[in-house]
Amino acid sequence: MIGFGAQLSLHPPEEQLALAQRVEALGFDSLWTGDHVSFHNPLYESLTLLAAYTGVTRRIKLGTAVYLLALRHPTAVAKITSTLDVLSQGRLIFGVGVGGENPKEFEACGIPHSERGTRVNEGIEVLRALWTQTPASFSGRFVKFDAVSIDPKPVQPGGPPIWIGGRSDAALRRAARLGSGWVSYVVTPDRYRQSLEKIRAAAESAGRDLTGFESAHLVFITVGKDRDKARATWVQRLSKRYNQDFGPLADKYGFIGTPSDCVEQIERFVEAGCRYLLLNPICDPADEREQLEVMAAEILPRLRGK
Repeated sequence: MIGFGAQLSLHPPEEQLALAQRVEALGFDSLWTGDHVSFHNPLYESLTLLAAYTGVTRRIKLGTAVYLLALRHPTAVAKITSTLDVLSQGRLIFGVGVGGENPKEFEACGIPHSERGTRVNEGIEVLRALWTQTPASFSGRFVKFDAVSIDPKPVQPGGPPIWIGGRSDAALRRAARLGSGWVSYVVTPDRYRQSLEKIRAAAESAGRDLTGFESAHLVFITVGKDRDKARATWVQRLSKRYNQDFGPLADKYGFIGTPSDCVEQIERFVEAGCRYLLLNPICDPADEREQLEVMAAEILPRLRGK
């Protein structure tokens, strides 16, 4: 069974929360947000936004894709995520990544850019210790404490599932060793398949059972009757978001065109082993609801039974 999430762009608060409610009503399985402390474009703080979603939704899972854990102290993050899991009644999926494409936000947070991977690895271990142990003790390179309890504990046994984001070999090893799942972005289906093979091989070498492990992909998608217009929108919006030219990437990585075109592109990832699609409409924010309506009506039903 394929899972489907939706990731929203930034809207004024009332519109943001109304759109979150509509995503739930349309039958999506989860609702996601990206994360940066400082970025090229305005962004709400991710866990604050998910906390706002908890009050206006009831069923849908809430996730980060992905949270830049290295930028925050993991003990404080453990407290925030525990609270969020309780308030949402166990609906949090905590996607975690290294980031690094915007070194200025690491500078602003006082975190050496070169330490981000090591800090994420240690931070995940801190989270799981504080989520599950009363009291917990930890002695690492960056974090040390003795007999500390964070309560209330998360609703989900063992804490929220942690999905590791990234494409590098280091990210794949992190997913194999520490993750409950993996979420990629801007990769081809062939690379996706190869990456899953690397994760499985690394887990096997570590003696880790990956039963229940989720394999996800963040889908940059623009649906339209005219593929050329949809492609132009995709390139323009992503180039602005990431402050680089996405034109050369559109035909290789984009999910662009009619609903049938997009279903065909998604099916290639399903065949490569992807079981969870996070659909991020790439469009003018004013058109986002219409994009989600089309996806729910014409894309999700054709893939649900895969």
